[in-house]
Amino acid sequence: MDHIVKQAMAKWPEVPHCYGWLALDARGAWRMRDEQAQRQNLPGDKIVHAALLGFIHRNYGVDAEGRWYFQNGPQRVYIDLALTPYIAHTDPTLGFVLQTGEAMSAIDAAMLTEQGRLLLIGNGKVAALDDRDLAQCLAGLRMDDNIVADERLLGWLTDPADDGVLTWQYAGTDLPVQRIAQENIAAHFGFVLQPRQA
Repeated sequence: MDHIVKQAMAKWPEVPHCYGWLALDARGAWRMRDEQAQRQNLPGDKIVHAALLGFIHRNYGVDAEGRWYFQNGPQRVYIDLALTPYIAHTDPTLGFVLQTGEAMSAIDAAMLTEQGRLLLIGNGKVAALDDRDLAQCLAGLRMDDNIVADERLLGWLTDPADDGVLTWQYAGTDLPVQRIAQENIAAHFGFVLQPRQA
């Protein structure tokens, strides 16, 4: 957290929290959601200002209740999450990079939703993979040690009784892939998708 933010928090400790005005979309873009965007359930305007993005990334955190926020000086701005608190992108040098710019140096587990969203778990973080990077990652999937055909993968995703063993080859290892319903991601990993004032 920036030193200037810590100073502002100490100086003005009673500033009310903000809800619904900032969102992280499923591709890792931060979106400003004004009152009209909130009323009409629109995604909001994408934030592209590099200095502001850096400020958000340095001051991004989570509270004890699993609500992710951006500490904007003395004000805590709670984040609406489209999928997960982090979105990963492929990088030719670093492997996977989060929307904050941090490399995801270790991946311990992988999950797939019924909609084909790949989740990467490692270093205490869960990140949904940007769907634009999915095709190259799916090439590493194996079913019972064989390259998995699309139809077979779709069958496995939609049939919980299918006992085929799905793995993902990454960085020289075969990681087991588990199913997870998209609606269960937040509860499974203990975070809140849309924090709101009580």
